[in-house]
Amino acid sequence: MSLQARLDAFKADFEAGKPPYNVPRTVIDIMHRATADLIASGAAQRARKAGDVSPAFALRDPDGNIVSSVDLLKRGPLVLSFYRGVWCPYCNMELQALEAAKPEFDKYGASLVAISPQTAPNSRKSVRQNRLSFPILSDVKGQVGDAFGLRFHLPDYLVELYKQLKNDLPTFNDDPSWTLPMPARYVIGQDGLILYSQVNPDYTRRPEPEDMIAVLQQAAAVKA
Repeated sequence: MSLQARLDAFKADFEAGKPPYNVPRTVIDIMHRATADLIASGAAQRARKAGDVSPAFALRDPDGNIVSSVDLLKRGPLVLSFYRGVWCPYCNMELQALEAAKPEFDKYGASLVAISPQTAPNSRKSVRQNRLSFPILSDVKGQVGDAFGLRFHLPDYLVELYKQLKNDLPTFNDDPSWTLPMPARYVIGQDGLILYSQVNPDYTRRPEPEDMIAVLQQAAAVKA
């Protein structure tokens, strides 16, 4: 089953109010409103895209080690996923799909990392629960997400809903700002140029990991 098919099946059950979430329709309507408002804002069109220079970053992994994009790109291209957090089931399914595709990425010498504003303990939990062999880097205060043009402030009505649902982002992220990155996937070439970008303000829509294989093949052919 494709990643999007899995996400669609989960969304259908979630929005139908099925266990274990048992979410009322009023909650779904607020989530739909927030997605529609973010789409209408045009934020995704302002994010970094293919052909742009990728911002460089140096972030800590869940064990406290510094991971630098400059060092990663010395080895090969970089596959990068911006991850909202351990509390997001759609994000977790995406990480699982990326893990399953990692052997294909490895064939082209590509590094795979996720970036999240959540704290290191939450990233360790994400790695453990999703059985990941790649790191989730801590983007403190969302600075790298901001550099990629992905960071946005949640509207007040969504903040209130998240509080009701116990999605306490200030605690998850150790940041009082109530901000998140839009889900995004990038392939960055060794010269620092973005070769592939997919940014979607609808967090229930994610590209397939296989979509990036052709880009990695092309990057490998150019290098050869």
